[in-house]
Amino acid sequence: MNTNTELYDLAIIGGGPAGVAAGVYASRKRLKTVFITKDFQGQSSVSDGVENWIGDIRISGAELSKKLELHLKAYAGDVVNIKEGELCEQVSRINEGFKVKTNKNEYQVKTVLVTTGSYRRKLEVPGAAEYDNKGLTYCATCDGPLFADQDVVVVGGGNAAFETAAQLLAYCKSVTLLNRSDVFRADEVTVTKVLANPKMKAIKNAIPTQVLGEKFVTGITYKDAKSGETATLNVTGIFVEIGLLPNTSFVKDVAKLDAHNHIVVDPRTQRTSTLGIWAAGDCTDGLYHQNNIAAGDAVKALEDIYMYIHTQ
Repeated sequence: MNTNTELYDLAIIGGGPAGVAAGVYASRKRLKTVFITKDFQGQSSVSDGVENWIGDIRISGAELSKKLELHLKAYAGDVVNIKEGELCEQVSRINEGFKVKTNKNEYQVKTVLVTTGSYRRKLEVPGAAEYDNKGLTYCATCDGPLFADQDVVVVGGGNAAFETAAQLLAYCKSVTLLNRSDVFRADEVTVTKVLANPKMKAIKNAIPTQVLGEKFVTGITYKDAKSGETATLNVTGIFVEIGLLPNTSFVKDVAKLDAHNHIVVDPRTQRTSTLGIWAAGDCTDGLYHQNNIAAGDAVKALEDIYMYIHTQ
């Protein structure tokens, strides 16, 4: 573990759209910044096509991630010190501000901006853990082509679930979506477009109860939330898209979290309960979570951080 005695104005933790937007603004405002991220692969990096990133009619998640990375590195110069390949383990108070501890180094900073996003919620039913990566997967972009000409299931009812289904329809024999309620959370336009495919079927009020298999997945059972009846689908692939959980464990001792471990922020400034710490993007308790919103909230936070540093 290396301890860096240099005092930074700001630590930005996280390399998705929010982190990169903040990093670009930090450079332009000449805030001496340490930028800490495992990589630049945000949640959208696995998407086959992002159609709501303003300025690009359609762009793959991988290309979007690369463009964000290149944008930051083009502006970083001698102002933003990018520490790629590092994971934040803890943020704690020190006299001059905060200490940020990663898996490789420790940094002393005046302020902190958390933009660490979220990770995929796991399916917790019998057989799910046993058949993880044996027919059950959380990444259609990564694993989808392995299920060409096969019958598969998508678990979930939000935009991510329908986007996964749309991708799988390009090569799977059939796709069945299991939605635990009678209302889809995805955009109506997306729902209509995906359900129009003759290979697509959606079952509402379907609560998964067990993943079946031998060496690999052979099916999934579900219960009808209204009737209580159970049924089995014989499929060889299960793609899970049931939501995200925030990456916030490293700030639990210095910032207030809500019941779901999102960082509680003031939406006017993105300030947390702790003076000197801000947060933006999917890791916060903001009402809506999207790439454009995350980037905007990060810029808002950066403006406030700049004023905070220069008015102390």
